[in-house]
Amino acid sequence: MPELPEVEVVRRGLAAHTVGRAVSGVEVLHPRAVRRHAPGAADFAARLEGRTPTAVLRRGKYLWLALDGGDMLLAHLGMSGQMLIQPQGKPDEKHLRVRLPLSDGNELRFVDQRTFGHLMVDVPGVRADVPASVDHIALDPLDAGFVPETFVRALRAKDTEVKRALLDQSLISGVGNIYADEALWRSRLHGRRNTRTLTRAQGEELLGHVSGVMTEALEVGGTTFDGLYVNVNGESGYFARGLNAYGREDRPCRRCDAPIVREAFMNRSSYSCPTCQRPPRRTRTA
Repeated sequence: MPELPEVEVVRRGLAAHTVGRAVSGVEVLHPRAVRRHAPGAADFAARLEGRTPTAVLRRGKYLWLALDGGDMLLAHLGMSGQMLIQPQGKPDEKHLRVRLPLSDGNELRFVDQRTFGHLMVDVPGVRADVPASVDHIALDPLDAGFVPETFVRALRAKDTEVKRALLDQSLISGVGNIYADEALWRSRLHGRRNTRTLTRAQGEELLGHVSGVMTEALEVGGTTFDGLYVNVNGESGYFARGLNAYGREDRPCRRCDAPIVREAFMNRSSYSCPTCQRPPRRTRTA
């Protein structure tokens, strides 16, 4: 699933190609793509046609086009969603779900092979520039309003595994499986470490590595493994070449040469170094 760096790359591309271009038509080719828009596909189309994006914003893994008139076109890419800018008339992609022709002769296309992503028209929430359905999502570490001290204090107050905390979108947004594993490797922390055992310095170091690894990924277009994540021009990111833990099972740790191990985690996988990231002792249950 695209994480913060990948979504931010898409946001920047959309901002360059959609702001100031009116939506001249709407074609919903698969109803599942707009399943979160409760009034249905016809209402979705009616509320978009003729509207002009004024900005493209993001919080965590969600992005949205702010529209003249106050509504917002909210997008979540899910596992395989792509937001592409294509010339009108170019042959359709195999998994094209929604087409939005624009007034400049291009069109915004939502392509989604696995149909886990979605689009919806939303209204402002508590803040005028944030959709109501995203109000509950925490700020991400690259947001100007993010307060590191508040996050570290909340992290240490929780009673959970540190990797679970990093994936908790009510605590910090934008961090997924890949960048959690990478930040933990850089911090020499195992994902099962309890958050209450972290010192303030360890919490601050971990947050620094979360921000650092995502900033580095953003600079090279994000991480692409299966070709499903691409930017608005269909180009892949290159950060996979710089990963130290994620996806490197049995390959030598770049710090100590011990083989990276993979463990099951929340129906996913976690990758860590058994030497650099000592797992906590499991307590016995009666």
